[in-house]
Amino acid sequence: MNSFVHLHNHSEYSLLDGMSNLEKMVARVKANNQPAIAITDHGNMYGAVEFYKYSKKYDIKPIIGLEAYCAIEDSLKKNNEEKSPYHLTLLSENETGYQNLMKMVTHSNLNGFYYKPRIDKKILEKYNEGIIVLSGCPSSELSRSIVSNDQEKIKNTYGWFSDVFKDRFYLEIMDHIGVPNQKIINQQLLEISKNNNLPLVITNDNHYVEKHDHAAHELLMCLQTNSNINDPKRFKFDDDNYYIKSSEEMWEEWKELPSGLNNTLEISERCNIKIDFSKALLPKYDCPDNKSSMEYLRELSYKGFSKRFDENDPELIERLDYELEVIEKSNFPDYFLVCWDIFNFVNSKNILSAVRGSAAASLVLYCLEVTKINPMEHNLVFERFLNLERREMPDIDMDFEDDKRNEVMKYCVERYGKDHIAQIITFGTMGAKAAVRDVTRVLDLPISVGDKLAGIIPTKVGTKIKDALEIDEFKDLMKDPDNRKVVDFAQKLEGTVRHASTHAAGVIISQDDLTNDVPLQISTSGEENAPPTTQYAMAAIADVGLLKMDFLGLTNLSIISKTIELIEKRTEKEFNIYEISKNDEQTFELLSKGDTFGVFQLESAGMRKYIKDLKPSSISDIAAMIALYRPGPMEHIDRFIRSKYGKEKIKYPHDALKDILSETYGIIVYQDQVLKIAQAFGGYTLGEADILRKAMGKKIKEVMQAEKDRFISGSLEKGFDEKTSNEVFELIEPFAGYAFNKAHSVSYAMIAYWTAYFKANYKIEYFTALLNSSINNTEKISVSVTEIRKTDLEILKPNINNSNVFFSILSSDKGKLIGYGLSSLKNVSSVSLSKIIEEREKSGPFESLGDFCKRIDSSWINKKILESLIKSGSFDEFGDRGGLLDSVERILIQINSLTRLRNSNQSTMFDLFGEEVETPVNVIEVAETATQDNEKMHWEQEVMGISFTENPNHKKMLRLKQMNEEIIVSLQQIESVDTNKPQTFIAEIKSYEKRVSRKGAEFMIVKLELTDGPIDLMVWQNKISEVDIWLHSPIAKIKGKINNRNGENSLWYDSGEIFSFDEQSDISNTFTNKTPIITKEEYKPNMKNEKTPIEEITDEKINQVKEVIITVNSEEHSSNKHIMDDLTRILLDNEGNVPVSIVVKSNSEKVKLNLPFANVNTSKSLEEKLDNIIGLQNVFYKQ
Repeated sequence: MNSFVHLHNHSEYSLLDGMSNLEKMVARVKANNQPAIAITDHGNMYGAVEFYKYSKKYDIKPIIGLEAYCAIEDSLKKNNEEKSPYHLTLLSENETGYQNLMKMVTHSNLNGFYYKPRIDKKILEKYNEGIIVLSGCPSSELSRSIVSNDQEKIKNTYGWFSDVFKDRFYLEIMDHIGVPNQKIINQQLLEISKNNNLPLVITNDNHYVEKHDHAAHELLMCLQTNSNINDPKRFKFDDDNYYIKSSEEMWEEWKELPSGLNNTLEISERCNIKIDFSKALLPKYDCPDNKSSMEYLRELSYKGFSKRFDENDPELIERLDYELEVIEKSNFPDYFLVCWDIFNFVNSKNILSAVRGSAAASLVLYCLEVTKINPMEHNLVFERFLNLERREMPDIDMDFEDDKRNEVMKYCVERYGKDHIAQIITFGTMGAKAAVRDVTRVLDLPISVGDKLAGIIPTKVGTKIKDALEIDEFKDLMKDPDNRKVVDFAQKLEGTVRHASTHAAGVIISQDDLTNDVPLQISTSGEENAPPTTQYAMAAIADVGLLKMDFLGLTNLSIISKTIELIEKRTEKEFNIYEISKNDEQTFELLSKGDTFGVFQLESAGMRKYIKDLKPSSISDIAAMIALYRPGPMEHIDRFIRSKYGKEKIKYPHDALKDILSETYGIIVYQDQVLKIAQAFGGYTLGEADILRKAMGKKIKEVMQAEKDRFISGSLEKGFDEKTSNEVFELIEPFAGYAFNKAHSVSYAMIAYWTAYFKANYKIEYFTALLNSSINNTEKISVSVTEIRKTDLEILKPNINNSNVFFSILSSDKGKLIGYGLSSLKNVSSVSLSKIIEEREKSGPFESLGDFCKRIDSSWINKKILESLIKSGSFDEFGDRGGLLDSVERILIQINSLTRLRNSNQSTMFDLFGEEVETPVNVIEVAETATQDNEKMHWEQEVMGISFTENPNHKKMLRLKQMNEEIIVSLQQIESVDTNKPQTFIAEIKSYEKRVSRKGAEFMIVKLELTDGPIDLMVWQNKISEVDIWLHSPIAKIKGKINNRNGENSLWYDSGEIFSFDEQSDISNTFTNKTPIITKEEYKPNMKNEKTPIEEITDEKINQVKEVIITVNSEEHSSNKHIMDDLTRILLDNEGNVPVSIVVKSNSEKVKLNLPFANVNTSKSLEEKLDNIIGLQNVFYKQ
């Protein structure tokens, strides 16, 4: 039976061009009984290793290649002529060819990239060994020469390839409907083959696996070209034959050219590569004095040991020697030396660092000053990091100050060579929601279709469209043919690789040139001089034996570092963070109060609650809480806290576990404890126990049963009975899956402790550093400022004469204040500000607007910067904000004119008359308007995300609270209310979004703003139809119950209505703080010197009024709601110090209402207004 091998195939790694999933591609070939398949993605080798592994899994020969882009002339040239490079199919014949492919791909990306990654003939010739070349598709050099009928170029092209590649050059023929000139190209290729004895080979240029994938692939192409299916000009494949055809189909189609078919098998036979996955391509450290790596590591470890420890404790020496032995037998001394070298640089530059993960359990790393935590002090298990039984690469995750990470990377490039270090690539795939929305768009359907479907798909990571199809509401939508069509196509595209980016932390350092083992490309990070990125992702990097390191930038370390700088600046003394007391009372007091905003790992609402309940008294307590505060272990938090304070008896599954579990009050919190239990009960070594832990985490049934049998057997040998042995195994089994790495917890706990320490002891320095860490994030700054206002610190509003580029500490008569960082303002650049602040520091404060215009350069400022500065209040001392904004154009003209004057020869005229003579300046007249607070607040919110002008609504809301304590206007009130009863809120409406629950029920989250912060209002499905009444109003009156979940409060909606301070229909319904009923005797209009009708008050007596009493007859006035509206407005508009009360008459009853929100200023103007509204006969002054 005739066979065939597909040699031209595009997988999903031909981003948004190919659609073939690698495993499905190989499985299809297996089903076709074809012996091999090639991968030839556009200009990259992203999928090579993954493809190789799947091929081996299915017993199919892998042929690794690519469809390269070849420059028209020179890959280093970048001009219009080079915008459309040629295509060329390259296949690796052997390991040498595979390496040469990687070198060509690396050159094309790092040196030849211009629209596409390009090689050229010089590169092809240089790296031709082990490469088989197919002449390429209709976009190849040879095909284009045929189309242009350039006979000389045709001859030169195939002649060059024949000369360079000899019998490794084949003429590639394919046939697809709609491809321009395909027939002409094929006819000429046949002639060239016949006349020059050059072999032909048939390919199909596959872009998807099955024929029925064609329609979905069309949509993928629309995504690539940003078009839609109805666009007549869109790029498309005109036929549906770009799939992996069977051998029978290929032979039927090309039966008249059997040599071209057989040559696919010939090429397949020639291509034999093996990627060695057994290698460990570790970096080699160049040791001094011809010492071996192990000798030097031992020397450094003992030197560090003497520095870290005062005494040669035998137990410590034994542990150190044991770790060194394991490192030596694992052949990792060079890796440890490289880590030491990196941290030696980091420490020498005073870059704050930390190590997360299991590496903190190593005493060797502690002695090398890589880690900062003594593993012996915290009883950390080294085997969790490295052991002889589990032959895996060590993994040291390094944290550096986020703004110093690049400095560390730069050192590594200089130290180990640019060809030996790279960052790691990562790939983004099309998620369920994105697929639905994208398909909706390219099908040219209304956006609402995609939004509706995507809204129902749960947001949980890993959710597939098939999961959504189990939701009733989603199922119902499938009755609509458009919805069904979207979902069907979205499922085909779901999970497809969409883009490549640079991993946030992953870095590799190699001994040899990296391009021997991995292709490279330009980093997508956008960072200047960043090392290149591998084309293999994390798993493939590990497969080929390259060792990954994690260089992480941690903002909290930067905050701590900047805090220390500010402390040292103030105290003029060096501050050593490692000498901080680990038992600081103020720190633990702060944690015990739950005052953990800005504290690493402890600032979420839920964590604040638990930390407050726990009242930690040690770093171990903090570490345990970090480990427990995750899904699974969370259920044990309350028991942990109760046990700590003796409110619940500590129970141990067996007395033999007491020493292991005593520090966590009988609860398994850490993976280390699982290891030690397996050692104590099952007779495992700690290394074997770590293998057991991993097996338990993977939950492979057969493996688990074998491990259980071994555990029970070991337990019986150690004298435990079978029942207890089973109970202990069943106890540790679930914990192994979600128990936390103790070394990681302790590392994080240390950083958490540091941040809490600085917040408790150096509050102003810490908050200033915290604000600067979010300088480009107005939302975070807003939250931070809100928190600062809860303390005794004061943060000043922006001011051009005392604010700096960044948030800073200022001195005043009041003490230390935080000055606002102007570069945090929207549209304001730190570069421009630096120049302005530099001028202010050099020549003094800006005395006026004219002085400002005269002293700055027009290149430092533009309209957007100036408007933002004005809106923030930075220029308030120069005039009214509204007037200044109206004058922006004139201000800029003035600045430009004065700058030109300074820079022209005219400026020398003023020098002739000495420095006393001032440059003449046109005075800018700023309108003396009075911008309302509401407008100022709006502007401040716009450019800062927070307001320094008092919110008029908040002021009124607080007055409401004074009148009626049952009305909630602040978060603070929530702490003391009954959460089982519905509560009434008056709140501002900030934003809202609709979501869908896992069960498919629609709900809404409305962001409410109270006087001291935001709260979420949850509106469930049965109430959503009601909210439109008030949702778009600025303020609403909401009734609902307070719900606390994991320490975070939200409000569950019951009812709501629009609320207006200016338009209240019935004061007595809103303010119900009643005083006792007044008797007739108490209510006599002409009582002596107590209540005097307003018409009897003279100007001389007006200042003697102690209370204004207004009588309202409910029967007379209820028919006209505007009377009460107008009365309320008048009282609020005439704010003063004289209290007002209203007596409401209804039938024979009188009710007196105190109105603390409406203290007034008594005047003739007020009299006239009250007379017009309610009549003077109803108004009395009490003296």
